[in-house]
This record gives sequence, C-alpha cells and structure tokens, in this order.
Amino acid sequence: MTLPQTPSFALKGKRALVTGGSKGLGFASALALTQVGAQVWIAARDPLTLEHAAALAGESGLTLHPLALDITDSASVESALGQLPAFDILVNSAGLARHEPFLTVSEDNFDAVMTLNLRATFFISQRVAQRMRDEGIAGSIIHVSSQMGHVGGPNRSVYCASKFALEGLSKTMALELGDAGIRVNTICPTFIETELSRQSLDNPDFRRYVLENIKLRRLGRVEDVMGPVVFLASDAAAMITGTALLVDGGWTAT
Repeated sequence: MTLPQTPSFALKGKRALVTGGSKGLGFASALALTQVGAQVWIAARDPLTLEHAAALAGESGLTLHPLALDITDSASVESALGQLPAFDILVNSAGLARHEPFLTVSEDNFDAVMTLNLRATFFISQRVAQRMRDEGIAGSIIHVSSQMGHVGGPNRSVYCASKFALEGLSKTMALELGDAGIRVNTICPTFIETELSRQSLDNPDFRRYVLENIKLRRLGRVEDVMGPVVFLASDAAAMITGTALLVDGGWTAT
C-alpha cells in the first residue's frame, strides 16, 4: 500500500507579487514566501522604502525584487505587469485605514480607503488572474483582509465596509476562477503590531479593549500571518478556495 504524502509547503520555482510589500504585513508576507523558495516582487509607491526593504532582506541572504508602483493607477499597473512574467501567487497586502466616527467621515477619507482597499485590489487582481488563466497557471490569490471584514468595530465604518466588500469579492472570484484552477482566499488578522496599527494601540484604553477581545490575550505579531500566507499559497491548500482564514486569536469566536 502506498501511503498518502503530506502536500508540500515549498514554493520553489513559483513567482509571487506582494502589494504593500515594503513594510508591515506585506513585507512579512514577502519574506515568508521567499524563505520557502518563491521568487518575490514587492510593490509599493515609495522607491526608497522598497530599496530599504530589499536591502533588509538581502542582509539575511534573501532576494526581494522592488517594484515601484502606485496600484491605484490602473494604467501604471497595466504597464508594469506587462513587462513582467505571469505570477503564480498574488498577495494583496496594500491597505489604508482612516478611523473616525461614522457621523464625521468625509467623502475624501471614504474615497481614499475604498480606492486602495477595494478598487485597486479588484483591478490588480483582475489583471494578474487574467494572465494566470491565459498561461494556464493554477495560481493562488490571497487578499489580506481583516477580522473587521467579519465584525464591526467602533470608529471603523469605512475600513469595515472595505473589508466586508473584499470578503464578497474573494468568494465571487473563487466561483469564477475555479475552473482555471485559480484559488482565491482571504487572511483576516486581528490587531497586529505594525506601523499601521501603532497609533490606535498606543491608546491605553483601546489597547485594553483589544486585549479583552482577543481570547489568546496577546496582540498579533507579523509572524502569525507568515505561516498562513505560505499555507494558502502552497499545494498544502490545494482544495481551499473562496474562504477566509481568521488569524484573530479568537476575536470572532463569540
């Protein structure tokens, strides 16, 4: 009898694009993918930040390819992707949060958050997925969503709206792209200690509120997302699509 073998988590020979890849969860995701063998491009607006991220990775013997790109500019995305090979993996980590009470949200803040968190993610995914389909690549698209795509949060009406929309987008993409073998999932972290969350977590009352709701009673670390990214990108998740992987320490369990 031939025993079943555990599917591989290795990504040797795979090409990956990580948006928002110069810092925070995007940078951690890029490191995770390259550590298991993928060839990784990191996209962000600021060339200096990108070069710094690539240099940091290089100090540990890892290679990240910087790609200066404003993903909200569809023409620039089209041009940049046209000069690169098709990708096997796309991690959409670029995101924006502007937290304020619902009654005071401005149209400018609404548009800024929705443009990056939803519109830009939608159209770069469309272009990457089209190349995957055209070239017969059974790829993996991973949207970095949030636990706030499953629950509400005070002063987070626009952010929650963008992440709930991203969850719906992910499911519909999975339905439409499944026949090409393209898998689409979200990772939904709780509050992770990053530059994006620092301002909120520096407030002692808010930090206490967060820790009371995380059942594991600690804040998330970027390493908590690295494993799930590798898992969803790899053959170990070959039958997983259209779902959300909640990395929330139990926040949504109640």
